[in-house]
Amino acid sequence: MNLRSVAIVLALVALVGFAALNWTALMTPAELSLGFAQVQAPLGVVMLGISALLCVLFIVYLLFQQAGALLEARRYAKEMKAQRELADRAEASRFTELRAFLEVEMRRIEAQGAASKSETDARFEHLGQTLQAKLDESTRTLSAYIGEVEDKIDRALAKPPV
Repeated sequence: MNLRSVAIVLALVALVGFAALNWTALMTPAELSLGFAQVQAPLGVVMLGISALLCVLFIVYLLFQQAGALLEARRYAKEMKAQRELADRAEASRFTELRAFLEVEMRRIEAQGAASKSETDARFEHLGQTLQAKLDESTRTLSAYIGEVEDKIDRALAKPPV
């Protein structure tokens, strides 16, 4: 129990104790005026009854307040759940859009990579052919020079000494 509940229970116990200790005084009849008539009744019991009626009315008022607060909390919880679901759907949509964007970008990058690879392969092929042609030309030139040297050596060896 919290402090307020303890204080209310203590106040009610004190009121009941006070009424029990002074029950004879509370039961003493008195002349009461209702405004249009005079009535003979115990004033203490009438005041105690009015206090009890006010306590009951206060409790009923509190119950209605609590019920209203619970209904409002439930309505807010439903609204929060709907907003959370809406946010989740929006986030899922953003993830789907991001995935689609990334897939498109990956395809574009792969296409660029394939184009770059084919261009590089073509360059290497061309360079290989050029290198082969230069090598063939160098081989022919070197063969020609060797042929000339052999020819000169053969002529030099074939000549009689003078």
